[in-house]
Amino acid sequence: MSNTISFNNFNSIEEFLSGSLLLIDKPYDWSSFDALNKIKGFVRNQLGNPKFKIGHAGTLDPLATGLLVVCTGKYTKLIESIQGGEKEYTGTIYLGKTTPSYDLETQPEGSFEIQHITEEKVLSVASGFVGDQMQTPPIYSAKQVNGKRAYTSARNGEELFIPAVPISINHFEIQRFELPEVDFLIRCSKGTYIRTIAHEFGQRLNSGSFLKSLRRTGSKPYSINDSLTIDGLFSRLEALSEASKA
Repeated sequence: MSNTISFNNFNSIEEFLSGSLLLIDKPYDWSSFDALNKIKGFVRNQLGNPKFKIGHAGTLDPLATGLLVVCTGKYTKLIESIQGGEKEYTGTIYLGKTTPSYDLETQPEGSFEIQHITEEKVLSVASGFVGDQMQTPPIYSAKQVNGKRAYTSARNGEELFIPAVPISINHFEIQRFELPEVDFLIRCSKGTYIRTIAHEFGQRLNSGSFLKSLRRTGSKPYSINDSLTIDGLFSRLEALSEASKA
């Protein structure tokens, strides 16, 4: 059932509240929960409905943009099955520096050689990531460790041990090679941290690297091409609300 649910298909406020699957284009610098809270606030304040179920099927980091699959009402029961689909991401890896968070949440540091890096080497390293493997999530992540989020401990300077988890990289395509930047497209399993791939990418090139930008373009079978912006969603809900009063 989960793979055949229609998205953004509500035709009334009642239908939206009772159960809908939304494809949202999450803005930069919003957490996934920020997006949910914006929707909940709109429903509470503009539609006058304080009791409203909502959840998302797969977290996106605040510094990532793109597809956030959101479920409302009765569809929240299907989140676990929906979030298991293959994910697709595009983004940019910056070579020559690292960051503690593996992205731009923390400041770039260090200076690593990149003159020896060729396009041929980059293509070879990318192909070497493809397949089933174990991956250790970054310490700046939402993983629960000792009862709290890993990023909380990391920001407090606490030492952490996060066990590796099984993931699968199904496709790793280099779309632009222009040192110090490399653009990519990756298709992977649920639970894959692209930041970790970006960090290890530089190591495999005998250099350093971090994730400069990231956008989720797919969560199988759904695509960013079919998504709504938050403002677009609110405009649609406002129009439906006004129509119901006419």
